[in-house]
Amino acid sequence: MFLAVAGLVSFAANTASAQTEQPEATEQVVSQPANDLAALTAAAPEVPLNQALKTKFIEGGAGFMSLIILCLIIGLALSIERILYLSFSKINTKKLLEKVEAALKEGGIEKAKDVCRETRGPVASIFYQGLLRYDQGVDVVEKTIVSYGSVQMTEMENGLSWIGLFIAIAPSLGFLGTVIGMIQAFDAIQAAGDISPNVVAGGMKVALITTVGGLIVAMILQVFYNYILAKIDSITIDMEDSSISLVDTISKYNAK
Repeated sequence: MFLAVAGLVSFAANTASAQTEQPEATEQVVSQPANDLAALTAAAPEVPLNQALKTKFIEGGAGFMSLIILCLIIGLALSIERILYLSFSKINTKKLLEKVEAALKEGGIEKAKDVCRETRGPVASIFYQGLLRYDQGVDVVEKTIVSYGSVQMTEMENGLSWIGLFIAIAPSLGFLGTVIGMIQAFDAIQAAGDISPNVVAGGMKVALITTVGGLIVAMILQVFYNYILAKIDSITIDMEDSSISLVDTISKYNAK
């Protein structure tokens, strides 16, 4: 699609130069050095970043750009909520195991339950569910730990599907704006009866701005998404290791 539009713009430029009635001006433009664009850019006044972003937002079309920004805001809100939840869920599992083992020696199962109840995080919740079924045997405790571990995994992954949706829909909205911008460009060509670059430039500018906005939003959310997955993997490893250690501890306590 982009190659077709680039060819269209190139053809329009060649047509406009062929129809001009001032060959001297054309030769003068051709003879200019290639670094004139850089010189003009350097001579242009500097625009603040917030003003430049606001200008591009307006040029890209308030409708599509608002939807893209909405995807960014909601996606960031969900990502920050997950990061905070996982940060509070992360605990020192070695210390928890030491406390549980000491509580078993001092006060038995009930004392160990109190330690798990007073500790935050999914690992402590799994320990508590396992200790609740101690009287049913070690095998039942192990099955309970595995089953409740799956429940905790689901809770940690809560909201990730929505973040993935916004990662997918943001560039899709950008591409939709691209298609609409191209339609506007061709409508302008048809209305003007001319294929000059000035007629095409407006629609193509809208198309490119919406595409860039959608891709930027998707990349930002993708970074947060991968960071959340890394934290979930880290907590999952701690859950599995500590669960095995808890089963061993309960087996030793049961043997005594």
